[in-house]
Amino acid sequence: MREEHAVRVFESRVLGKIFGHNSDGVTGEWRKLHNEELNDLFCSPNVIRVLKLRRMGWVVKVARMGKRRGAYRVFVCRPE
Repeated sequence: MREEHAVRVFESRVLGKIFGHNSDGVTGEWRKLHNEELNDLFCSPNVIRVLKLRRMGWVVKVARMGKRRGAYRVFVCRPE
């Protein structure tokens, strides 16, 4: 949970640096964009979801490995 929050904060900071500030249509003042506005501009899938899907893909690959492979032995908690 803590990792997810850290990734979301990092993503928001990077998008904020990329897209910068925006002029408010009503007052004409410059302001920072909110997270929802940044996500709408960027139009990409949620970073957390993408990371979890990639992690699950890695787990499937390791689960298919043979018993002699080191990664498989660590995965099933038998590193000997």
